[in-house]
Amino acid sequence: MSKIGKKSSRTPKRPDRAASNDGRRRPGLSRELAVLYEDDAVIVVNKPAGLLAVPIKGSKTPSALSLVSAHLNQTRQRALIVHRIDRFVSGILLFAKSATDREALVKQFLEHTPERQYLAVVRGRPEAEAGTLVHYFRREGMFQQLRTAKDPTAARAELRYAVERVFAEASLVRVELETGLQNQIRVQFAALGCPVIGDRKYSRAELAEPLIDRVALHAAHLQFVHPRTGENVSIECELPDDFEYLLSKLKPMPIQ
Repeated sequence: MSKIGKKSSRTPKRPDRAASNDGRRRPGLSRELAVLYEDDAVIVVNKPAGLLAVPIKGSKTPSALSLVSAHLNQTRQRALIVHRIDRFVSGILLFAKSATDREALVKQFLEHTPERQYLAVVRGRPEAEAGTLVHYFRREGMFQQLRTAKDPTAARAELRYAVERVFAEASLVRVELETGLQNQIRVQFAALGCPVIGDRKYSRAELAEPLIDRVALHAAHLQFVHPRTGENVSIECELPDDFEYLLSKLKPMPIQ
């Protein structure tokens, strides 16, 4: 597995294990990106939590796009982002290397045909072990606000989930997106009464979370149709260290 980005001599081998003075596990801010898949048409990377997917206008803060672009410029190739994940979410991020390839891939995402799965640790336990969530959002500034189906300005949000592991006060869920709205998973599980652990944006109670210092959400799987060959490309991305640390510290379910 190749890496993108200059490696600092001060960066530990497994940066997500670095702990702060208050005992929290900080998100991985290494400027290295692991390349999960690459060919002449696409490049797929593992974005660490804390790294922007794309640059902020007017800012010189590094982003996955700027790092991948710098990497591909060495071989006179381009990096065109196909989809995004939130800054404090880790995992799979897909780039195209030409406008034609990007157009074909974006069309797939608009038609909701790629298979996108996330792993999330949520508070409590959903009433059903598996199910479908449907909500309606309208974006207000930086936040998604819940609306009803009657609101003509609202967008429909749908996902499927399955509980994979249960703890005393939390659950590990696998989520498959049907739509792809900003903050969708975070908003829908908060609406369910099971906010994603560490999500201080949609649950103020998460400000007190001591085990992880970012939203416990990871883009773990992506399957799409290759824009040139027409074959299915399936990508898996292992959990980062801070996510694994959280799972290891959660209280297990008591024995009945």
